[in-house]
Amino acid sequence: MTPSQKRALKVSSVSLCLCSILVLFACAKLSAWFTAVPLPKRVFPCDGDPSLSTFGFCNMSWGVEARVANLVKRLTLQEKVGFLGNHAGSVDRLGIPKYQWWSEALHGVSYIGGGTSFSSLVPGATSFPQVILTAASFNATLFETIGKVVSTEAREMHNVGLAGLTFWSPNVNIFRDPRWGRGQETPGEDPLLSSKYASGYVRGLQQSDDGNADRLKVAACCKHYTAYDIEDWKGVDRYHINTVVTQQDLEDTFQPPFKSCILDGNVACVMCSYNQVNGKPTCADPDFLAGIIRGKWKLNGYIASDCDSVYEFYNSQNYTKTLEEAAAKAILAGLDLNCGYVLVQHTEAAVRGGLLDESAIDKAISNNFATLMRLGFFDGDPRKQLYGKLGPDHVCTPSNQELAREAARQGIVLLKNNAGSLPLSSTTIKSLAVIGPNANVTTTMIGNYEGIPCKYVTPLQGLAAVVSTTYVAGCADKVAASADATVLVMGANQSIERENLDRVNLKLPGQQSLLVSEVANASKGPVILVIMSGGGMDVSFAKDNDKITSILWVGYPGEASGAAMADVIFGDHNLSGRLPMTWYPQSYADTVPMTNMTMRPDPAMGYPGRTYRFYTGPTLYSFEDGLSYSSFNHSLVQAPQVVSVPLEEGHVCRSSACESLEATGETCSNLTFDVHLNVKNVGNFSGSHTVFLFSSPPTVHRAPQKQLLGFEKVFLASQSEAQVQFKVDVCKDLSVVDELGHRKVALGMYVLHVGDLKHALSVQI
Repeated sequence: MTPSQKRALKVSSVSLCLCSILVLFACAKLSAWFTAVPLPKRVFPCDGDPSLSTFGFCNMSWGVEARVANLVKRLTLQEKVGFLGNHAGSVDRLGIPKYQWWSEALHGVSYIGGGTSFSSLVPGATSFPQVILTAASFNATLFETIGKVVSTEAREMHNVGLAGLTFWSPNVNIFRDPRWGRGQETPGEDPLLSSKYASGYVRGLQQSDDGNADRLKVAACCKHYTAYDIEDWKGVDRYHINTVVTQQDLEDTFQPPFKSCILDGNVACVMCSYNQVNGKPTCADPDFLAGIIRGKWKLNGYIASDCDSVYEFYNSQNYTKTLEEAAAKAILAGLDLNCGYVLVQHTEAAVRGGLLDESAIDKAISNNFATLMRLGFFDGDPRKQLYGKLGPDHVCTPSNQELAREAARQGIVLLKNNAGSLPLSSTTIKSLAVIGPNANVTTTMIGNYEGIPCKYVTPLQGLAAVVSTTYVAGCADKVAASADATVLVMGANQSIERENLDRVNLKLPGQQSLLVSEVANASKGPVILVIMSGGGMDVSFAKDNDKITSILWVGYPGEASGAAMADVIFGDHNLSGRLPMTWYPQSYADTVPMTNMTMRPDPAMGYPGRTYRFYTGPTLYSFEDGLSYSSFNHSLVQAPQVVSVPLEEGHVCRSSACESLEATGETCSNLTFDVHLNVKNVGNFSGSHTVFLFSSPPTVHRAPQKQLLGFEKVFLASQSEAQVQFKVDVCKDLSVVDELGHRKVALGMYVLHVGDLKHALSVQI
């Protein structure tokens, strides 16, 4: 901050009065931040000892499979089971050191897990917005770019002994219910958006800089497989719940992001979840693990358990009578690595007791070793490898920090803007009141699964860098009455929504609503309500109050929160973020139990369904809602009116009426069409705009009322225009899922939507 900016920042220490809001406390950071930790002498497999050169697994001219086979055959049973846990054991006689598999990189390199730490050598890493806000950018290029930066910083930290190579990210579960404490970690409620995010971020993390498809930069892990989205809601927790899910909902809602992780992202790991699905723990279900993940989708990598989930299906779910049986069932189902100790401590006894053969252990650790081989773990000193020149000076670079700011700008969503009250003018606004519990926070704005950021720019700091600012945490009628404009930074933090804690209330916490209303009534200028949260909030009181001129949702915007917020509030950046999830009224939380996993509505039971695809009740804001400082018009250039599906001779649908066809085989061969659109920026602000292509399919198989087919982000200068093209694969994009979980091409009339534009399309034989 310049001296003049410091003088402009007038911070008031005002005690909270009776109507003050819930105070949100920041949590302490690790002591490693402050303490210099000398690097220990490191042991690298296949490095330094001439005797190791005789081992085939150290021969880099061999293929991965041959190297792994050579290593596995050298191990005793006791040594093998040591490689089934996240604290992988060492084998001194083979020169193999211990390895900690558990590192996290949800939105930047994190200190969670034990595999990664910070020190005076690398005191922080770039902290990007929490995933839900990055997803709101609807920018697939951004998803991958962030992944590349995170993996580069991870590799740099690995080179100096501060990070592992296996990162248990991203979280690609569907944000099915707004109360879920971990919804902030996800890309939102839509299967296509979640799939695009999943594959893009995974590619960014994993793809080797030398283009070698068999090499990994770092190994990503898509979690938590599957139908997992309850932490602890009214006494129902993730360790005990049996989620009852139809095959239809499983196939068209919960599975697509994981499928995309593997087929489109070639992810190196999938993590099974704590919950049971239809009576079986996911980490003990051979149909899910061996059948779908490794069998149907052909995972090239390893399957890990969520931490202690094997123990929990024995202890909390009583699925097995002994821990030896739990270990055997998990391995036989297809689990390769246990975050926890059950497999390490009880698998040998399971073999001795005849519950499984040693060959099953060989298969599991082979998948683990193959991943490490692809990472270069068995190629000696990483400083002599492809990424060896990367060091601490490549972490927290100016370009990386600017990307964090840009990601936050692209994700922030403008939900209300009366009479164009935003953007504010930095020349006409001489005084700004900044009020609220989240106005000057640091750790809150990072979200969970965090690391130590390069630096913090709080909302207050960002705004004060632009105009003269007065800050009050709570009641502030007089301050708002004298200021030219007021920014209220409200919302949630990790004491309200997080892992192990779901919400029961959708309203702003504590007395925040009262504070906002009283300040708005006292204010003389524009009032901007900023909501910092992972899930949606019922702010209908603010939506309907004309004194509250603008509403912004900023998620948890990361290390550059304040700078990004100032950029959009003062018009240096034109907003383009759109909601990746539906915002519901409080009545939703009052009447819809979190434990009902059904996506489709049930009118007879008064059940409204879930997400924009199926929900039939009232909403506060809808999926894809969001305003810009400009206006964009769409016009259709090209789209078919009829799509004909070819059928072979003798097909049953040639002689009898069919409402749908199997979306497989020759029927789907090259069955595509193009949609061309013209998009024009008719406003006075240049900016990015996301073009969404939706489809409303025929009403068969209880199909979604609307579903996303694709999205493209374009930048348009004021009064300029561009063409956007979508290639639609009929069987992949237009298909619906029937009641048995099979993908079908519905026959009949579809409606394609782009903004207010609608186009009818008939799919026929």
